[in-house]
Parts: sequence; C-alpha cells; structure tokens
Amino acid sequence: MKMMSLSRNFLQAARGAGSLVSRSKHTLPQLPYDYAALEPIICREIMELHHQKHHQTYVNNLNAAEEQLQEALQKNDASKIIALGGALKFNGGGHINHTIFWNNLSPERSDPSKELKEALEKRFGSFENFKKELSGITVAVQGSGWGWLGYNKKTKQVDIAACANQDPLEATTGLVPLFGIDVWEHAYYLQYKNVRPSYVQAIFDIANWKDVSKRFELGQKS
Repeated sequence: MKMMSLSRNFLQAARGAGSLVSRSKHTLPQLPYDYAALEPIICREIMELHHQKHHQTYVNNLNAAEEQLQEALQKNDASKIIALGGALKFNGGGHINHTIFWNNLSPERSDPSKELKEALEKRFGSFENFKKELSGITVAVQGSGWGWLGYNKKTKQVDIAACANQDPLEATTGLVPLFGIDVWEHAYYLQYKNVRPSYVQAIFDIANWKDVSKRFELGQKS
C-alpha cells in the first residue's frame, strides 16, 4: 500500500511538471510560419535544426520515458518510478518550453495588449525597462536555460525569472509562462556565435505580442 501511494505521488509530481502520462503519444507541433520566416533575426538553418532535431528529440524521449513510467506503475516499481523523474522533467520541460517558444515568435510585428502593457509598466516602470530587465537575467543564465516573463496568480502581477536547462517555468517557480527566450546554444550559436546579448536583444524584434497577450489574459482567468 505504501509503495502504491509513492507511485501515485510521483505520478502527480510528473503531471505537475508538465510531463503528463497519457495514452496518446506527444507529437512535434508544426511551426506557425515557414522556417525562413524569422530571418534575418533567426536563420532557416537554426530553425530547422532547433525544431526538427532538438524539439523532436525531446518529444521522442518524453514518449519513451512515459512508456517506461506506465510499465513501472503497473509493476509497482517505486525505484524505477523515481529514477524516471529526471527524464520526465527534462524532456517534458523541453517539449512544453519549445511549444510555447515557437508561438511566442512571429515574422509579423505586433504590440502588447493594453492590459499587458499596463501590467508591464506597473511592475517594471516602462516597457523598455521590462525588456532591459528580462534581457539581463536571460543573458546571465549560466550554461543553458531560459529567461521568462510570467504571471504570478498569487500577486496578480507579471514577473520575470530564469530557469536552468529545460526546467518548466510553472513547475519551477509557480509563474504561468507568457514569453520565453531560449538561451541554449543551439538556439543562436550558428548565427550569433558566442555573443548571447545580441541574440537576446534581437529576439524582441520578432516577439509575438498577440500570443503573449493572449497567454496573459488566460493566466488571469486560471
């Protein structure tokens, strides 16, 4: 009975991290634009490698980890269940983060909604200061990770945070993800080399503020 309880608790934790164990397999989402659509900010080669290779790998590994988890749960194998935690978090986070990332970007220029802009100005003083602060914590990520704008349901304010590796924002910080900047080297290195600040600064030029504003609206209702 105790082992079964542990299994259920870990399954709930996996779900909380976004690594939902489901009967249907996760699939690679299609991009809402052509691979070359974000040029010159992000070139076609980076987009193809990032989407077809890296994101697809997260999807494949997440499906494999979930299959193993289902087997471990059926066998009541607590050691195996616990051992799968890292793979579920990393690959589940990678899948969640990138699915948001693709939609956070757009070749079409847009502006934040009135509500989001007011929230950003209230929290950071101005829209430009928000970009400066988000850029700062994103560039400062040690190694690989993400810089995020999120919504805090407790304080009912927007906030920024950095996450290591593929840690999902909501499971890690409690913030609802609105806008993420991927600073894994495969996201920019072919084009920007080691100059991460230039990539982070440029990505605001292709930010899809319509998508971010919609996420903000939904976050307020959740």
